[in-house]
This record gives sequence, C-alpha cells and structure tokens, in this order.
Amino acid sequence: AKKIPDAVLIRSKRRWVLSTIDLEENMPGPYPALVTQLYNDKKEDNSVKFRIKGDGVTQGPIGLFTIEENSGIVYVHRPIDREMYPIFHVDFDVLDRLTGDTLDKTLSFNVEIKDKNDNSPQFTPSTIHAPVPENTPEGVLQATLQAHDNDLKDTPNSQFTMKVVSQDPASPKLTLKDLPFTTTVKQLAFTGCFDYDKARQYKVLVEARDQGTPTMSSTATVILDIIDSNTHPPEFSSATVSQYNTEVMEMELKEILRIGIKDKDTPNTPGSRAVFSILKGNEEGNYKIETDSKTNEGVLSVIKKTDITDLEIAVENEEKLFRCVDGKAVTGPTPKPNTAKVSVKVTDVNDPPEFKKQIEKVYRNENGPLGDVLFVPEIKDEDSDVNKLRYELVQDPAKWVSVDSKTGKITTVQKMDQESSFIKNGTYTVVVQAIDDGQPPATGTCTVVVYLGDQNDNAPYLVSKNAVMCGNKVNRVDVKPTDLDGPPFAGPFTFSLGGEEELKSLWKLDPTTGQYYYYIFVFLFLLLYFQFLIILKILVILRCIFVIF
Repeated sequence: AKKIPDAVLIRSKRRWVLSTIDLEENMPGPYPALVTQLYNDKKEDNSVKFRIKGDGVTQGPIGLFTIEENSGIVYVHRPIDREMYPIFHVDFDVLDRLTGDTLDKTLSFNVEIKDKNDNSPQFTPSTIHAPVPENTPEGVLQATLQAHDNDLKDTPNSQFTMKVVSQDPASPKLTLKDLPFTTTVKQLAFTGCFDYDKARQYKVLVEARDQGTPTMSSTATVILDIIDSNTHPPEFSSATVSQYNTEVMEMELKEILRIGIKDKDTPNTPGSRAVFSILKGNEEGNYKIETDSKTNEGVLSVIKKTDITDLEIAVENEEKLFRCVDGKAVTGPTPKPNTAKVSVKVTDVNDPPEFKKQIEKVYRNENGPLGDVLFVPEIKDEDSDVNKLRYELVQDPAKWVSVDSKTGKITTVQKMDQESSFIKNGTYTVVVQAIDDGQPPATGTCTVVVYLGDQNDNAPYLVSKNAVMCGNKVNRVDVKPTDLDGPPFAGPFTFSLGGEEELKSLWKLDPTTGQYYYYIFVFLFLLLYFQFLIILKILVILRCIFVIF
C-alpha cells in the first residue's frame, strides 16, 4: 500500500503533462494510502512546494485527497466507489518554497478508479406477480424479468446470465427465453400445460449471475397465479336424470321447466356459465331455452302454440373446453355436449270461437228500414259445434240493433241517425261475441263498424230568432242559418221574407242565398289539387326518360 506509483511527470515547453493515475476501487486500506508523488525537474535542491485543488480536494467529495506540500506525496483517505466517482480531475500549482511565488500553475493529473466486481446484478422488480389462464398454450408467458449490473459496462463484472434455479410445483417445466436485441431481459416460458385442480399458484426462483471474479448473483421471485379455465363440461344436476317431464296448457305461452346443472369449474366464469340449446323437436320455433344468469339454470319456455312434445336439450359452456392429461394439452375434436330428453305434455284446452275477421265494415244510409240485416258472421271453432254457439251484443250504445242468439245475425231495430251523438267520424260501432259450450266456455269477439251515409232529413233553422237593432247605426241585421245535415244537404241557403206586403216594402234580404263562399273555396281547392297531380305525373315521366337515356 505504501508503494509509490511510477511518476509519469515530464517537461515539455515549460508545461507539466501528467497522465492518468489508476486507483483501485474500494481499497481495503489502511488509510491514508499513498496515491502518487509529484516532483519538479527544474530545481534539484527541492526548493519547491506543491498545492492541489479540484475533484476530491476542494470539490466533492471534499477531503478525499491531500498532499504533503514539500515532498509532493498525494494521499487518499477513504475507499472510493467507482459507481459514484469513476474519475477525478485534480489541478496543482508549483510554488517557490521560500518566496511563495508560482513557478508553474494550472497543471493537472487524473485519478481513474479501476472497477472491481462489487455489485451483483439486480432484478427490477425483485418480485413479479403474473396471472396465467389455465388453458394458455405452451410457449412464452406474460412474465418478463429484467436485471442490471452497476459495474463497468461491457466487462465481465457487469455481464451476467439468468436461469431458473427452482420452481414449485415442478410441472410443467418453466424456462427462460431470450428477447430479441437484449441480454438483460428474459421472458418466462413453459412446456406442457397447467392444471388448476392440481396447482393454483407457482413460485419460480430466477437467478442472475455475473462473470466477474469472484462472481456475484441475486435472485427474483415470480409468482404465477393460475386462472381457472373450462376443463370440466357441465352436467345435468342428477346423473341419473336423462328424461325431464313437464306440461303446459295448449294456449299458454310461458316458462314451463327449469333445468339445473353442475359444473366443477369456478362459478360465474366463462368456463362454468351454461349455454343451452335445443337440438331436436323445435323445428317450428315453438320453444326457447335461456340461461338464468343468477342460478345458471336452463329456462325452457313456450313461445308459440304447439303440439310437439319431445325435445332434446344440450348444454355447453361459454368457453371452449380445454383438457390437460398427464401434463400434455389434448387437441382434436371437442367432445359432444351432454344432452337430456324433455317430454312436454300439452293439455288440450277449449279453443274460443274465431270470426273470419276481427273487424267487419258495413255501409248504410241513415234512416234505413227497420229489420235491415247488417251482418251475418262466418265463424269456426276447433273444439265446439258452431251450431251450438251462443251470440250476445257486447256494445250497442244507441240500442239500434239486435243479434240473433243462435245465428249471430245483426239487424236494425231502430232507425240510425247520422247526426246522433253516438256517431263518431261518421261511423257507429257494434261489438258482438260468440260463446261456445266448452268447459269452461270460451268467447270470441268481432267488431262491426257501420259507415252511415247522410240524408237531407233536417230542415235549416236560424241560429238566433231575435235581433236588436240600434236606431243610430246602420239599419241592418245579420241572419245566420245552420243545418244539422252535412254537404250537400245543408248550405247554400235561400232566404225570403214572409208576411204582409207592407213588411216587404220596408225590409229586404241581401243576398238572398248564403254560404256560397264555402263552395267556391272547395272548388278552388279541388282545382289546385288536380293540377298538382298532373305536375307530379309529368315529373315521374321525365325521371323515367332520364333513367333510360
């Protein structure tokens, strides 16, 4: 430790040139330890002294280096970590020992710290958690390991290798795979397959070891959490049940059966959630089966009237089935799903009578003769004799009609008045029902809409029969008529004065007809409407010509 390094100080054109001095990293001591000695070839009588400054002296880390002024010996006072301070630049001056005058100044030398293998490669992070689906195909996993060594780059001290030193459980075999263009990052890989039922977590210990002397190493722990996949097909709740029985009334559309299943995979995952299908017996789409998201049961429902009674139900999972046998993933066709038979007993019920049409339209003029036959039903009944049906009126607000209880024939018993308050939008509505003799009796209905044409059966009358005329105004009174009938049986009206000739000499009517403006407006409207139709037809013809050419 006391050996003085070779002095490489030379003289060149009155300048001092000193090459780099090597110093070992983290020297064991004792301290202070000699680094080098500065000397002068200008004066052989040693009448000079030295002064240093710079890195490790007056700049951080302060006090690391000192010098004996007269002898020029430089000391280091403590170990140096190369990873913090790889090199020091120290300036020194040469002074006359007696006068203190500067003989030469701003000279320098460098102290380079030589690397020592004092850092092991370190993983970042040192513990890794990675989820792994059970059905992951063999190959790389989403578990990446990265390490770094702080020793001198591109030297054996910083170059390292990684390997798996242990794993628990031992199967499947886990290894490390290189990533392109890097030697400090590896990816965990495996061969074989995982089995969630045998092991739900793996602990893998990975080592990184450098190539320095002596070698140094560290480890990282990888925790693989296995996520359950679909490795167990769903089964019907009881292994002894291959036939389900249920029943439904002929006309009912509702849920008729719940089919329970059992599955060994983790509940509420794609690997355990059931998917039901109807393989046979539903060619007409009379049934549907859905999965109850809460109970995982199959819910069978009737959605159309049916007489098909035998179904075949299959159950699978949302996720494709995965099989690991003796540490190897089994490939090939997926096994057929479990199936069960469902026998549906359809109980016959009394179907109601059915009218040929639900709504019948009838056209008549008001004030028609009594006994006019408005409607004779056409009806069918699959379960009853149509000759034994009984008919009743459900709606006849004005009591204008009657129905034959045996034939359903509807006839008028009073004259129908188009101006009645029971007429809505020019129509009168009658509802009739047919009742069969089944057990229990069933009922069908039909709505008969009577469109009533207007007749001139109402005389016009004045809105007001009295009028007040003030003498200081124009001697004029407006006469306003109205008529309950509609066009053309109402206006225009003709006015005349009755009574004595003397009255006619004092009063006159102007004009003698009324409401003609209304008919003029109707005429103009129809004229414009027909002109619009003509223009539209011309545009259509032009468009056809354009498309052709």
